[in-house]
Amino acid sequence: MAERLNGYRILILETREEAQFSKLLAEQGAEVVQCPMFTIQDAPDPAPVEAWIRRAIDKPLDDLVLMTGEGLRRIMKLARARGLDGAFVAALAGSRKFTRGPKPGKALREIGLEAQQTTEKPTTEGVIEMLGRLDLKGRRLGLQLYPDKDHSALIGALAAQGAEVDAVLPYAYDSKAADANIVTAIDDMAAGRIDAVALTNLGQVRRLIEAAKAHGSEAKLRAGFDRMLIASVGPAVSGELTAHGLRTDVSPADEAYFMRPLISAMAAALAEKLPRQET
Repeated sequence: MAERLNGYRILILETREEAQFSKLLAEQGAEVVQCPMFTIQDAPDPAPVEAWIRRAIDKPLDDLVLMTGEGLRRIMKLARARGLDGAFVAALAGSRKFTRGPKPGKALREIGLEAQQTTEKPTTEGVIEMLGRLDLKGRRLGLQLYPDKDHSALIGALAAQGAEVDAVLPYAYDSKAADANIVTAIDDMAAGRIDAVALTNLGQVRRLIEAAKAHGSEAKLRAGFDRMLIASVGPAVSGELTAHGLRTDVSPADEAYFMRPLISAMAAALAEKLPRQET
């Protein structure tokens, strides 16, 4: 059904897949308001990432755990720059590969590989639960991490199972550059110029809160949330909202934590209201 979101202004905060999400929303008639939360950069020092790639080639990993699709893409970018991509992919072919949710699995397929198992829940806890069922004693396990997250619980759980954990952090966030855009978005939310916000990763919630506090706009942010629909792509985002005393209004049905089901859930919820009238 085209134009299910006709007349609504939807705020999106996704950076990595912003263009795709915006297109899908626009196809449903939404007026999309885009606000990047941060820019993603390669690791400031590529040497540890390159060393990790070379270790994975010289002595292939028994297991590989990918936390984000962005992480694998950044690793591959450096591998190509160093002429190591072919050898790296060949080395990974023999490893068991595990992913936190569907996005890392998509990144694996882009290089011709498949995940052996994906978490039922796209969270760190989901990864711990999934790997907790396996015998990891004595296995070399490559772990791709992502920024702004304390990964000690995950690394500790894997080490406690006897795994030899070799972690890599292949990218970084630059959040300060986006603060002005975030403050403007908060002003729009508080003024009632946004009908719904679509949240697709927990980092977005943290960034909104952090930027609001830094610029004295926390009251405005909470007022904005009070008057708009809050759409969460899944349990990780909803959990982060709850941790900050915020609610989730809609999430995709049947644990389908993807963009299209999220848009469908938003359209169904907004359909219960009258379309936003232009003034």
